[in-house]
Formats: sequence, structure tokens, C-alpha cells
Amino acid sequence: MDSGVLRSHVDDGRVYRTPAARRSPRRLSRVVAAVAAGTALLGAGIVACGSNEPKVAIPEGIPPGTGSPTPPIDINAPGRSADQLADWAAGLSDDIGIGTTALEAYGYAAAVMAETLPSCGIGWTTLAGIGSVESRHGTYDGSSVDAFGQVAPTIRGIPLDGGPGVAEIPDTDGGAMDGDPVHDRAMGPMQFIPETWLKWGVDANGDGRVDPDNIDDAALTAARYLCARGGDLTAAAGWQQALMAYNLSGDYLALVRDRASAYSVGVRPD
Repeated sequence: MDSGVLRSHVDDGRVYRTPAARRSPRRLSRVVAAVAAGTALLGAGIVACGSNEPKVAIPEGIPPGTGSPTPPIDINAPGRSADQLADWAAGLSDDIGIGTTALEAYGYAAAVMAETLPSCGIGWTTLAGIGSVESRHGTYDGSSVDAFGQVAPTIRGIPLDGGPGVAEIPDTDGGAMDGDPVHDRAMGPMQFIPETWLKWGVDANGDGRVDPDNIDDAALTAARYLCARGGDLTAAAGWQQALMAYNLSGDYLALVRDRASAYSVGVRPD
């Protein structure tokens, strides 16, 4: 969830919110053309990594690259299984601007899907792109992520009350999860509404709870949802379908793509 007015759409209980970004996504028209054609563009956007460092070419088109591969792990290890990715995450965190715990969560979710549903092919970079847009990796508005993946203070979206540019979704959980007994609100670092969370939510950190405010649980839930919606996310058409299911907006797709592509080559997004 970026700052700015949120424009909402709904499909199967998922709220699709398009952030009013401070600037237009990079080369949006070319991305849309690639989406329409169902093929990936291969080009080079240029960003500066530092005053004394060479510029790095960021690939265009969809799907974005899958980035630095995660090492083999036991996805069923006791406790917080994502901790096995601590060294991998530490080696990337500073360069791409994602906290290590959030990065471990994205990497673990991708590893779980690679083992349990290899036909999907979702990369951790896609999850990181979504996490960046939705909540700045769990740090929106002063929130932070602890070593167990818990986000506090909790992140809640605006009331979905049918106001200008906002879908109207009456309360579905009695306010038990989102704190609003009148209208639903999107929850947590990946911004699910209660109805969708109840259908797709999963415990990813082994604490026995299915918690939208835990970035491990939220990242794996998002991965499951995207794979179910898009099928083969290594194909342009599948990745597009998954992202448009998550948020029905070409602007949103381009923004996630831009950020995921930057992560894929080891740099921070513009």
C-alpha cells in the first residue's frame, strides 16, 4: 500500500487497490504493449546504484527475473523454516533495500511453491515486488517486522465503504481480524481482506496460527493465491493473469514488475 488515494476493485473477495503513485511507472506504455502481445520485451532500463558504481541494466517485460536463487532448504524444518535463508537474505538485503526477515519470507514462500507446485515457477522477486507496493515490506507508516515475521503496529487499509474510487464491502468478520465491524479493510503486509484470508491463509512459520499480520504467513498465502490464479508464472500470460487477479490494474502490474525486475538484478527500485 503506497501513499496516495487508493482506487479499489473486487474479484472473488480480493480487493484490488491501485496506489496513486508519486510518478508514473517506468515505460508503462511498453509494458502494456508486451502484456497485450503476451510476450516479454527484452530491453534495458538504467538506474544508478551509486555515484562511484556502474549503472545496472534492469530488464523490461514480463515475467520479471527470479533473482538470486535460494539455497536448498528443508521446507518442513521445525520452527520458523525461513530462518534457513538467513545467510542468503543477509547477502542481498542492503543492496536491494529489503529487511532480512521479509526477504527470508519471500524466499521461503517461493521455495515452498517450487517443491509443492513446481509447475507454477513463482519467483521471490514477484512476491517482493508486491510486498513493496502493498506495505513497503511491512514497514508502512512506521510499522516494523520482528525476527519472527510479525508486523507491528498492524497495517490496515482504508474502510471499503463505497466512497470515491473505493469498493463497498460490508463487514465479513465482525471486525475480529480487521478491527472494523462495519466495513472490511485490507490487512497486513500483503493486504488481504478477511474473506480472502479465511479462504487462502496458511501458517508458514510453524507457530500454529494463520495470521495476516505475519509476513511469513502473508507471503506464502500470496504465493498460493498467485499460483492458483495464474498457473505457469514463468510465462508472460500466466504472470499477467496472476497479477491482474491480485489487483485488476495495468498500473499496478507495471509498478510491481518494475520493482521485481530491479530486485532480480540485485538493485533497489527507482
